[in-house]
Formats: sequence, structure tokens, C-alpha cells
Amino acid sequence: MSELTVNASKNHSNNLLRRDVRFLGNILGEVLVHQGGQELLDIVEKIRELSKSLRAVALPEVFEEFKTLIKNLDSDNRHQVVRAFAIYFQLVNIAEQNHRIRRKRDYERSAGETIQPGSMESAVQELKEQNFTADEVEAILADLSLELVMTAHPTEAMRRAILDIHKRISEDVTLLDNPTLTFREREQLREKLLNEVITLWQTDELRDRKPTVLDEVRNGMYYFHETLFDVLPELYQELERSLSKYYPEHEWHVPSFLRFGSWIGGDRDGNPSVTADVTWKTLQMQRRLAIREYQRILTDLMKSLSFSTTIIDVSEELLSSIQKDRLHVTIDKKFSWNNENEPYRIKIAYMLRKLNNILDESKKGTAESYSHMGELLEDLRVIDQSLRHHYADYVANTYVKKLIRQVELFGFHTATLDIRQHSQEHENALTEILASMKIVEDYSKLSEEEKIELLGKLLTDPRPLTSTYLNYSESTEECLAVYRTIFKAQKEFGTNCISSYLISMTQGASDILEVMIFAKEVGLFRQDPDGTVHSTLQAVPLFETIDDLHAAPQIMRQVLNLPAYRQSVAAMNNLQEIMLGYSDSNKDGGVVTANWELRLALNEITAMGAEYDIKLKFFHGRGGALGRGGMSLNRSILAQPPHTVGGGIKITEQGEVISSRYSLQGIAYRSLEQATSALITSAIIAKVGEPEGENNKKWEQIMEDISEVSLHKYQDLIFRDESFMSFFKGSTPLPEVGELNIGSRPSKRKNSDRFEDLRAIPWVFAWTQSRYLLPAWYAAGTGIQHFYQDKEENMAVLQEMYKEFPFFTTLVDTLQMAIAKADLIIAKEYAGMYKDEEQRERIFGLIQEEFNRTRDLVLKITHQQDILDNVPVIQESVRLRNPYVDPLSYLQVQLLNELRELREQDEDNPELLREVLLTINGIAAGLRNTG
Repeated sequence: MSELTVNASKNHSNNLLRRDVRFLGNILGEVLVHQGGQELLDIVEKIRELSKSLRAVALPEVFEEFKTLIKNLDSDNRHQVVRAFAIYFQLVNIAEQNHRIRRKRDYERSAGETIQPGSMESAVQELKEQNFTADEVEAILADLSLELVMTAHPTEAMRRAILDIHKRISEDVTLLDNPTLTFREREQLREKLLNEVITLWQTDELRDRKPTVLDEVRNGMYYFHETLFDVLPELYQELERSLSKYYPEHEWHVPSFLRFGSWIGGDRDGNPSVTADVTWKTLQMQRRLAIREYQRILTDLMKSLSFSTTIIDVSEELLSSIQKDRLHVTIDKKFSWNNENEPYRIKIAYMLRKLNNILDESKKGTAESYSHMGELLEDLRVIDQSLRHHYADYVANTYVKKLIRQVELFGFHTATLDIRQHSQEHENALTEILASMKIVEDYSKLSEEEKIELLGKLLTDPRPLTSTYLNYSESTEECLAVYRTIFKAQKEFGTNCISSYLISMTQGASDILEVMIFAKEVGLFRQDPDGTVHSTLQAVPLFETIDDLHAAPQIMRQVLNLPAYRQSVAAMNNLQEIMLGYSDSNKDGGVVTANWELRLALNEITAMGAEYDIKLKFFHGRGGALGRGGMSLNRSILAQPPHTVGGGIKITEQGEVISSRYSLQGIAYRSLEQATSALITSAIIAKVGEPEGENNKKWEQIMEDISEVSLHKYQDLIFRDESFMSFFKGSTPLPEVGELNIGSRPSKRKNSDRFEDLRAIPWVFAWTQSRYLLPAWYAAGTGIQHFYQDKEENMAVLQEMYKEFPFFTTLVDTLQMAIAKADLIIAKEYAGMYKDEEQRERIFGLIQEEFNRTRDLVLKITHQQDILDNVPVIQESVRLRNPYVDPLSYLQVQLLNELRELREQDEDNPELLREVLLTINGIAAGLRNTG
């Protein structure tokens, strides 16, 4: 297969990318011949050439030849062709990821002392240029907080086994840049890569079953083991190096502001498989990972710390620490260090034993094991200070300081686990409990005001609401078991293991208070007789729909007006976490209104927080796809109004985004470096003040009007058109996406075909597969046109907004990306699957008209000839990828038609379904986007 590159410029760096793609493409060609004969390679090449020709000039006769060739493929060849294109994209993606790392290294090598934009040093330099003092910088860093939360949302279409092969291929391709390789070594490398691609070809891309929740936990922990344990401390080291360069008079130890959290094993919203027992097992697995990582690192450290007391003097603290271990820790001779002149190795042997004893139930809680991470940190600091005592500072800085940072970041729990549940589950359980205690006959029937009044009283009533002598329904018992597990976990793993309880579909203050009632019931919230409140679990509302975003400020005022709740916030460092959902708000109101309402909610909730003198941490529930708020980490941060980031930011990392950002250390480092730089930049803007601009209020009013019109247009089609849902299901692979085993969670909240019960992920996934990408752009054009009205003076205002109004800039550029990836010519092929011709023509016509309107207005606003002229690298990537995705799209349409015809006759064909699922995987790899 021929080359595919992301940049047409003829520079050396891109030639290396072309080299890698050509190299891997040639290897794949060999594999095709080896596995399917020359005929298979010829067919693939013919399809590819015709697809490229059609993209260049859409001649009707070429189109007919192309469709005929695809239609006439026999089942075996069709299956192989689908896999050939899908695997080709996997190899191209590997080459492109490696090229990103190469570009960064090339920049650093050629730039000399020039500072790379988006680096941490560039942000520190900006602090210095803005005349911030070292003390002011220290204060800024103390307030920074960024938590990236891994979720198991089912958008990763690839199996772990496939990703493992990708990693090996990536490591081998990197070696191609080694100029010292001999001819023989290059031949051996090529042979190794050939074997890996054969392995990839012969490995099933499809899961034979849905992953269990604990499978998903293992997948999430893979990234901590492979990259994050090493990359995160390196980021801190670089930030401290930059700070020392610009503020040399100050001694720096940056607070641990950047951390990773997880929902995997804690997110039970709509997933009955996430039980209290699964949550407990998740925490145990995470602890085991942390301990094994520390043991691995300490074992390597022991090899380096061969310092002998025959030559140097160690500190008295180290010697007394070893003596204390000898008195309390039993250690086998096999694992002890017998050379009495090497005290560091003796000390580390005891540390390894104490770590291992954490996992031994008989030793847990005794002096033979660490009871909390502070004890491990104390031992490491004793070693650190002793090394500095005999001037081994370099060793202390290189090895021990890094491990200290790792323990500070990951503790004995690896990542903070969030719990999430739907608000209705709490109401159902509380209704049963209150009825059984004769407090109220039917809590669910109370008005919101009555609920708030009752819950406020119960929160300050020290008497329990449950009894071990009463039997509750299975769902209520499980609800209570979750809170008991959280209490037990905080005692076992420390309060940082779980501190946030997220409430999906928060629609009233009672939804928040119900969680606090359950927390009180198990001891996570309590009030002393003198009124002092202790709270180690926070109820975190998740505002998702447009109506919920509107109601959010008033809902928060209602709970904060209750003294007991306000005191619970004070007990959590005077910080209230609030989550905003990008997925359901987009599904509810479309891309323009969702983004605008999220901005308004951010500003209004921030103002509300100021009224109550509390800090707010906003949790942004972004997905990977454009229709779910997807964008790079640094852009996600910079897209927030700077004054709203003061209490910290949390952002979800989902599905394929996790593997694309964190599979390789180089890419993980750059992504997190840019995020840190963006966070510091936002803090600078917040400190020096945002430029007000006399036009801001006018622009905001324009956006308000655009949003209102856009919302009406969006909901006219999605909610008020009676034929829309059947068109959506018929003209996309939505029903079949549910058969792809990519997650443990069902695709619907209930066993229902209602649009309201469809999750946002399959909604976006299906539109992406069918090349519409409708959620990422639909109704934007109508909203903008409402203001423009074909008046040049109005267009001049929009053009000025694009240059000067960051919100509008981000919105328009996001629309550009969506329009570039969408393809209405191919989408029309999908529409052809919908059998009602009259409704098909009408609805597709509406979509086509809106697409053209949006595209044309974006080009006018940006002064561009073509979409994405402003980012030619991405423009070229999309342009060159499309001809390779197109065959998979046409094949998918054909396969879906055949499969659905069979199913209409109550027949089925597992092999046909398998081919459909393979095209889904292939298109996901080609577009680098799922849900």
C-alpha cells in the first residue's frame, strides 16, 4: 500500500514520517501476499487507486467501477479487504504517534536555548516577564489543581492485545532513526517488524465477549504501570528545573497539583455490574499496583546505592532507622542484605519487606508493615538526607527525589476512585428506608421543598435511619453497601482513596442532600454535640441537560443555605466540586447551545460560589469526540474562563483518548506538559485580569441570540420531527454498534428505544461511523445566519468576534474540524439504507442544507478558501486519510444492508455481523475517533 502522510511539506522531518509509513505499508503488502496471495494485494491496490481517483475528480464511470468492484467481492476477499484497510490505519497511526515524539526531539535538538511554545518553561518565563515574585509564584502553584480522571466509557474499539502489539511495533519503528544500526541489524529489525505485523494480522481484533468491570480496571491500571508512574515525576522535575532557572534564589518543591483519578470500578450509573464488591476489589488491585511499583523501583535503587561505610559516613538517622527495623521487622536471610558496610541496601531490604507485608493480612496494622504512605515517605527522606550528608546529592536528586514524588502522587491507592450513581437510585432507596422507619409514607411523592426540609432535619438528627433487623430490597441493600464500602476503604487505604460521590442527573437540591444522608448513616458525615461537622465524602452534583445547567446556581444556593451542608463543605477544605456534562447537554441542545450554556453555567456558578465564600472545583465531563467536547488537554483548559479555574479543574479521559495520549511515554509527557503550561497560563490571566473589551457584552448578547435560534433549529429535527429517530437508526450503524463488545456498560440507561434513554456515546459513535458527524455541527449555521442576515456589516462583526472573542474562536475552529471530517456524499450512501424514500429525502435534505450553510459561513468568518486552511497539517491529514476510509464506509453500507435484510426475515449470519464490526473498528482507526 502506498504512503500516507500528515504534511505535504518537503522537509526532512516529514520525509522520515513518509519513510516510516512507506516502510510499514510495504511490510503490510508482504503480509497480504503471504496470507492471501498476490490476488488479495491486487484487489486492495485497485480499490485504493479508485478511491483516490474519486477524491481527486468524482467521475461517474469511476464511481460505478468502484462500487461494482466492492459489490462483487466474494465473502472471503471482502473480509480480508476490510482487515487490510483497518490494519493499514493502525500502522499509520503508530507512525504518526512516533513522529510526534520525533518532532519534539528535533525541536529540542535544533532550537538550542530557544524555548518551545507550550512547554512548562515557556509558562515560567511568562511568570517572570509579568514580574511575579517567587513568593507570588509559589502562591499560584499552591492554588493549581488538575485531576485527569480515567473512565471506562465504551469508546475504545481496540482490544488490549492489539494495543500491546502496537506498542511493540512503535518501539521497533523508533529504532529506524538510529544511525548506528548496521546493515544486518536493520535487516533483523525489518524481520522483527514483519513478524509483528503478521501477528497483528493473525490476532482477532474483536472481543469475543464484553469486558468485565475488573477487565476494564486492569486496562486502566496498564497506563499507570507503562507510563504514568515515570512520566508524572519527570514533569515535576522539569517544572522545578524551570523555576530554579528563573528564580534561582528560591528553593522549589512544587505541590502535587497534577494527579490522575479514575471512575473505573466506581461508576455504577446504568451499569449493574459495578457493585460494592467490585469497587472494593478495584481498590485492592490499585493498592497492589502501587506497592509492586515501589518494590520494583526500590529493587533497582538497591543496585545503585552501594555506598560503603568503609569509605563514607552515613547519617545517625539512617543507622537508628535500620536498628528500629531490626527490632520490629522479621526478614528472611534470603531477602536480607548481609554486607554490614552497605547500610542503604540493608535499609531498602527492610523497606521491601514492609511493603510486601501490607498485602499480608496477618502483618497488616503491625510494626512489620507500613500503615500509611507517610511512613514510607519518612524512610525515603531519611535515605535522601543521609545521601546529602556525604555529598551524594546527584544520586539523591536523580533517584530518591523521584521516588518521593511518586509516593506523594500515588500513595498506596494509585488513583483516587470516584463513585457515580444516578440520582433516581438514591431516591428509590431512601423512599423504602423512610417508609420502613415510619418517617414518611412515600418520600418520592413529596414536593422538592418538602424533601429539602425533611432532609435538612435528618442530616442533623444523630439517630440512624436503618436497622440490621429490617430487610430491604436488593437495590436498597446495594445502595447502602456502597457507602459502607467507602467508609471501610477510607479506613483501609486513607481518605484520599475515595472522596467524591458524583450524582448523575442532578435536578434538585434533594438529589445532593440524599447522598449526604447516606454518608451520615455510615459515618462519612457526622456532627459532634458541639455542632462541629466532620465530612470525608463530598456529594458532587452532575449537571447535564440544558435545563439542569440553568437550574444549577439556584440548586447550589439551596444546599449551601443549610448550615450542616455548608459546614460539610468547610470540612472538605472549603471546596465544592461540581461536574458539568458535555455529552448530554450536546445531545439535548446541539453543539452551539451546549457550549454556550456551559459557559454561562460556569460563570453563574462561580459567582454563586463567591456569595458563599467557597472555592469551586469544576469537573468537565468531556468525551473524545467533537460532539462530546473532545479537544486536546491544553485547549480544554484554555477554553475555560480563567476566573473559573481557581479551585481546580477535573477532566475526564475516556476510551480511545486514554490509549492515544498515554500509551507512549513521549506523547504522554508532551500532552501533560502542554496541559500544565495551559494551567499556569490561565492562572496568570486570572491574576492580571482578563481584558474586558468594550465589545464583550455586545458579543455575548449576539451569542445568546445565536444559541437560542440554534437550539430551536436543533430540537425541531431531533425532538419534534416524528420520523427522525427511525431515520437515525436506519441510516447509521446504531443497532450494530451495540453488538461491539467494547465496554461493560449497556448502551441505554433503560431497556428503552426512547431518544432520552439513549446514551450520548452510541449517539455520537453512530453519527461518526456514518460520516455525518451531525452532533458536532448541526444547527450552527442557522444560528449564525440569524445574526448575519447576508449583511456585510454583520459579517464584519462575526469576523471580529472570531479574532477577539476566545469562546467564538474555539467554537468556529471546532466546527471547522467537524466539517472537515464529515462527508455528506458518503453519508448519503448510509441514508440510502432507510427505506422510507419520502422521509429519507426530506430529512437528508435538511441535513445537507444545514451542512452547506454552516460550511459556507465558517469560510466567510475565517476568510479562508478551504476548511482548515488555518491548520494545514491537520487539513492535509484529513485530506489524505479520507480516500483510505472511504472503501470501509462503502463496504459497511453494503454489509449493513445484507445483514438487515437477513434479520428482517428472522435469519442471521455471524460472519456477516463480524465483517460489519470489523468495518466499525477500521473506520474508528481511520478517523481516529469513536464516541
